[in-house]
Order: sequence, then structure tokens, then C-alpha cells
Amino acid sequence: MLRNALVPSVLLATLAATGAQAQSFTDHARVRSVEPQYEVVQVPRQECTSQWVQEAPRAAAPSGGYGGAIVGGLAGGLLGNQVGKGHGREAATAAGAVIGAITGDRIQNSGAAVAAPAPEAREVRSCRTVYDQQNRLTGYRVTYDYRGVEASTVLHDQPGATIPVRVSVTPLEPEIRR
Repeated sequence: MLRNALVPSVLLATLAATGAQAQSFTDHARVRSVEPQYEVVQVPRQECTSQWVQEAPRAAAPSGGYGGAIVGGLAGGLLGNQVGKGHGREAATAAGAVIGAITGDRIQNSGAAVAAPAPEAREVRSCRTVYDQQNRLTGYRVTYDYRGVEASTVLHDQPGATIPVRVSVTPLEPEIRR
């Protein structure tokens, strides 16, 4: 008798365990509407311009050397040595050397002897980053109807007239009446 009482309770526990699990299957729902979904993105790009600029020539720096003074001093000394006799000749030589050195230095460092270079033109390029706004497609909001129940979802690709849906069926527990 104990054995007969045990069989229905084991059978009932087995049925309850398998009956509580949800069963699912795939079906198709009718698509009602499709709306593309976009996001605004900032896309950087370089914007460059070029301008031609006239540059003033660099002034030639004076050589600062003593070559002109030395050559002028020697020439002046030789010329002064040709004038006068005795101590007058020595004074004329010294005066000629001083005057020749000053004159030679001025000739060497005068701006008139050096031609000014012509102004130069060069291209100056400047760039900056600007951002353009673009709409990027992110997916499609799809509203669909499955057996009178309307729902929506976002899909990566545009659907056709129907979309596959997973349907899950779970049995209801009967109410216990008291």
C-alpha cells in the first residue's frame, strides 16, 4: 500500500517540475512602422590657408674689420713720407697715416658701397581644426504587432513586412480554492 501511495506523489512532482518550465518557439510579427534612428557626431577636419608675405631684407652688418683702416693708414703714411724733409717728413708721415686710416675705415664701412638686397616673398601656411556635424544612422525603431499586442524594438538593419519573435509560454498555476 505504501508503494501505491508513493507512485502518485512522485508522478505529481515530476509533472510539476516539467510543467513549471517555460516553453519557447519562434513566430513572426507584423511590422507596423519603421523609423530610422540617428545620432549627431562631430567630425574633425583640417582647414588651411596660404598667404604670401613680403619680408624686408636683413641689413648687412658692418664687417667691423680693420682691413680698411690698415690699408688706408699704409697708403696715407707712404704719401706723407713723400712730403717734407727731416722732422717735417716724420710729422707728414704720421699725419698721412692717421688720415689714411680714418678714410680707409669709412670707405670700408660705408653703406654706399654695399647694394641693398631686394625684398623677398615667402608663403606662410596656417591650419586649424574645424568640426562638422553629421547625422550617423544608428539603427531602426520598429513597431510591430503580435496577435494584438503592440511592441517596439531597435534593430540594426531595416526589416521587411514581418520580423521573427521569440514567444515564451509558461502554464499558469491553478488557483487553490478554499
